[in-house]
Amino acid sequence: MSENMTFLPRDEVLSLEECARLVRIFVDLGVTKVRITGGEPLVRKNALWLFQKIGQLKNLNELVLTTNGSQLEKQAKNLKLAGVKRINISLDSLNPERFKIITRIGELDKVLRGIKAAKLAGFDQIKLNSVLMQGFNENEACDLVDFAIQQQIDISFIEEMPLGNVAHNRENTYISNANTLKLLQSKYPLIASTHASGGPARYWQVTDSNTKIGFISPHSHNFCESCNRVRITCKGELYLCLGQEDKIDLMPLLRAHPLDDHPIAQAIIDSMHIKPKGHDFNLQRANPDIIRFMSHTGG
Repeated sequence: MSENMTFLPRDEVLSLEECARLVRIFVDLGVTKVRITGGEPLVRKNALWLFQKIGQLKNLNELVLTTNGSQLEKQAKNLKLAGVKRINISLDSLNPERFKIITRIGELDKVLRGIKAAKLAGFDQIKLNSVLMQGFNENEACDLVDFAIQQQIDISFIEEMPLGNVAHNRENTYISNANTLKLLQSKYPLIASTHASGGPARYWQVTDSNTKIGFISPHSHNFCESCNRVRITCKGELYLCLGQEDKIDLMPLLRAHPLDDHPIAQAIIDSMHIKPKGHDFNLQRANPDIIRFMSHTGG
């Protein structure tokens, strides 16, 4: 289940100042929503400084964090003060032993305390992100929804994506969101919701609760026609689609033009012409569609 991690030399990774500059350029170009993700962004030294800098941008409507929750117990209050509006927390299991296998070293209690800290800090938009896998945690769908209802937070189920080499056959572990929805409809009173978070999730409201259930379905429902997202990696690579390899390398421009934003802005504008019409995920292929891991591109 785990990824084999290798860490890049520092000079091959964007500095926090370069990250802040890139975000400012995007916002100047009209971007109104920014999500910081990883890996785990909060383990980077002085990461809070980056949230504070981005949170000060006048034309930014929404700053969102996707996290594994391990640092929230310490950082939730500061993140709220920095201007973070929403928090997405990756949580695939409520079984401590299974959770540790999925995350390699994660402690479930630490994440649960982090969720509590985020609520106490005043975050009213907290969402769990869960990936179900056949033969592993597929029996936890209802437990995860029950937990979300109890905590009065939302949850999204995300179909497993073929990114990076893993030690299992994805065709055997894949669970469609259509099947998960059918299961949950048999257990909970659900009403289709018009709620939109600005992302690809389609939501259902659990009646008589504050919880919405979202489904992000890159396999069973291609949502590319409505996608206006791009992603920047820690190496300054601008990916126009999570499921394609087309990219623009922005790091050389940032370092060649430390005082002139125009070349970087123009490269971003030009890149929009190569944004593909859709991804092409295929679980039957022997090798993954994309070799890079989600921790490289951003979850």
